Amino acid sequence: MDEVKPTRGGRAVHVAARQIGATMNAQVEKVYEQVVARNRGDLEFHQAVREVLDSLVPVIEKQPQYAENGLLERLVEPERQIVFRVPWADDAGNVQVNRGFRIEFNSALGPYKGGLRFHPSVNIGIIKFLGFEQIFKNALTGQGIGGGKGGSDFDPHGKSDAEVMRFCQSFMTELSRHIGPNTDVPAGDIGVGGREIGYLFGQYKRLRNRYDAGVLTGKGLGFGGSLARTEATGYGTVLFAQSMLGTKGDSLEGKTVAVSGSGNVAIYAVEKLQALGGKAVTISDSSGYVVDEAGIDLDLLKQVKEVERGRVADYAARRPGARVATGGSVWQVPCDVALPCATQNELDGDAAAILVKNGCGVVAEGANMPSTPEAIEVFQKAGILYAPGKAANAGGVATSALEMEQNASRTRWDFETANAKLTDIMADIHDSCVETAERYGQPGNYVLGANVTGFTRVADVMIAHGII
Repeated sequence: MDEVKPTRGGRAVHVAARQIGATMNAQVEKVYEQVVARNRGDLEFHQAVREVLDSLVPVIEKQPQYAENGLLERLVEPERQIVFRVPWADDAGNVQVNRGFRIEFNSALGPYKGGLRFHPSVNIGIIKFLGFEQIFKNALTGQGIGGGKGGSDFDPHGKSDAEVMRFCQSFMTELSRHIGPNTDVPAGDIGVGGREIGYLFGQYKRLRNRYDAGVLTGKGLGFGGSLARTEATGYGTVLFAQSMLGTKGDSLEGKTVAVSGSGNVAIYAVEKLQALGGKAVTISDSSGYVVDEAGIDLDLLKQVKEVERGRVADYAARRPGARVATGGSVWQVPCDVALPCATQNELDGDAAAILVKNGCGVVAEGANMPSTPEAIEVFQKAGILYAPGKAANAGGVATSALEMEQNASRTRWDFETANAKLTDIMADIHDSCVETAERYGQPGNYVLGANVTGFTRVADVMIAHGII
């Protein structure tokens, strides 16, 4: 496959037959070529599959049972792909039509589990990539959940609460046919927060005439939500970065950190950073980024983004000393640690080179696949500590599974209990990645460690289940 030029809307850049510099054996290469042929135009999905397959070469060569009986071919093909029309009426009475998706990718370890993304950029290729990544992320948590993802090209930004409600009700009218506490458990993602989850759950309950609290996670505390869920992805990413630094006898204390994004992940990454002695100096959204060299004011950030649903420019306007940048990249700001927490492919090879040049020594992904293959190659060649999203940001889905556990027993843990469990899970994920990388002769390679650990946990069960 030849180089693919960048396209608009955050599409993948340089998705080519050679990615991340690894050489694949013939069998694995054949699987990748089949993926490209069957999923033409799904660039993000190609990229995600290639990254995983590259890491699996030493595993396949040492343990051929993983390539037998079409296991790889089955792993890259979703068990079920659901695409549906979502009609709804806006406040003016005009009928709008969006497209909904749910990719139920792999249920070897348990019910499908993964978020719903509402954003204009959503298409089936993005949902496939997110669902595929979710397989390995969920396996890393050790919690018995499979991989799935869903969403719509609906944009909640600028819509009234009533419009969002009508859309969510229409979306769930179709989705409800396919989900359940023991089948498929969606959660939130970009554009889907507590408001949207509430509307979705209400419609599910109305349609099914059942109070299945465990059918969705990320719920409000009044109807089965878990304490620490909102904070979990951002907290977990920072905890993973702290563990990475710990392998070098270092910590986040006194570190300057560049953070992208300004949603839940970024906000609570900033909060955890501050608790551990680090200083976040940037935030961003689609309008640009803010540099606050004194350190992000967490209370102001929460007010602007969580209460007012405003833009980062609104933060800068009310924060003395902060400045807004509309050109360049957040990654041009000098930092010790980088936490990309916005969206896929936001950090390219050029940005990675700037980070390395400016002395950045740690990159932990709070978003899903925010670094392009070229960026990953730069990080690995420079020998800096780099953690892929499927490991570093697994705290969100881990706490979602904890929410499912509480729902099943009709209990609610206090914040300290849920946070302690999250902390233990992130430490276990980190240590598992380190041990696997060392076992395969690539110490410090968190990409290999995460991919191989997640893969073997899923593959062993797929073999046990037979050819299905």
